[in-house]
Amino acid sequence: MRARNPWAWVPTLYFAEGVPYVAVMTISLIMYKRLGLSNADITLYTSWLYLPWVIKPLWSPFVDMLKSKRWWIVTMQLLIGAALGGVAFTIPGPWWLQGSLCFFWLMAFSSATHDIAADGFYMLGLDQHDQAYFVGIRSTFYRIATIFSSGLLVGLAGALQVLTRNIRYSWSLVFYMMAGLFIALWLYHSWALPKPSEDGERQQRTVRGIVEEFKQTVVTFFKKPQVWAGICFMLFYRMPEGLLAKVSALFLVDSARNGGLGLSDGEYGLVQGTVGVVGLTLGGILGGIAASRDGLKRWLWPMVMAITLPDLVYVYLSYALPSHLLLVNVCVFIEQFGYGFGFSAYMLYLIYYSQGEHKTSHYALCTAFMALSMMIPGLFAGALQESVGYQNFFLIVVAACSLTYVVTWFLKIDSEFGKKQVEE
Repeated sequence: MRARNPWAWVPTLYFAEGVPYVAVMTISLIMYKRLGLSNADITLYTSWLYLPWVIKPLWSPFVDMLKSKRWWIVTMQLLIGAALGGVAFTIPGPWWLQGSLCFFWLMAFSSATHDIAADGFYMLGLDQHDQAYFVGIRSTFYRIATIFSSGLLVGLAGALQVLTRNIRYSWSLVFYMMAGLFIALWLYHSWALPKPSEDGERQQRTVRGIVEEFKQTVVTFFKKPQVWAGICFMLFYRMPEGLLAKVSALFLVDSARNGGLGLSDGEYGLVQGTVGVVGLTLGGILGGIAASRDGLKRWLWPMVMAITLPDLVYVYLSYALPSHLLLVNVCVFIEQFGYGFGFSAYMLYLIYYSQGEHKTSHYALCTAFMALSMMIPGLFAGALQESVGYQNFFLIVVAACSLTYVVTWFLKIDSEFGKKQVEE
């Protein structure tokens, strides 16, 4: 294995993992809103972009079989850079919607494949001690990527709109910058990533063997205790957030005459892309500490309340329509902090459900249900909001929180689980 300090590649690798996901799931929302697309169309089109993460377990074995993980990483980074350039190129043109969606799809599939390869490479490129040491570093740089993308880049798009007086060219310039960044990351990682000997030793498996292995994984997954309670929990625990996530972003930037807060892109970058991400991160850290001290079962219901009750802040915002940016920041921080704390229960339960034989494959299936839980509500969230207005929509979100309580009620969790260190 070629010697390479992990600090030379772990932070940049997970920064590169975060940027395209945020571009697909968050930046696209604001861009399409500024370009005049309706909320119903925005949420429908962008929610379908979750699909690559939903079906990721289907092609992850082929990533292991066909090429080295290092090859997949650098190749996907080049494709992501090309997709970002494609979005930038098509935005000013007459076929901007069809063209940009096409390249967002390429970006989504490349990003999901990059996730598979990067997470596998992390375990091959580091020894056990370094894997434990850098687990916090990789999460930190993923969050930095989130702040950089949904905070700084969205704010930059707003500043360029002021300078150029042209919305399309402003967003096009931002995506060209992102494309340049990814070309630079591709060049850097082509040099910086180590070459573990294990990465070149691929198992000789046939397609038929992979299919049989996948069938066995699915069969054992559905034979687990409390399978239907577990699947319902995976699908419905986050359903209110699935409704809220995309519409809340559109509400923040929508004009006052449409019932929104009318934030500029720069203000949105501060509120959601910076303050919100900090709240989400702190909530997640506190949730992990609490569960590791007393176990998941002890903190399950406080986490359920944390992920549901703060949704009320959007009911308040939609009725009060405050103009003071500090108040908006406080409300978004509270909601995101609660979501981060409550989401800890969800992630720990996925680990809990995946225990036993085939735990890696079962966890991958759990994450597919996790992506599906955000995809399905998002498909119709915008249409629902347009039919009832922001105020009634947020009331519906709060009412949907009852599903979170119902599906949690049927869970049976070992009181000792989570008290020891649990690695995601």
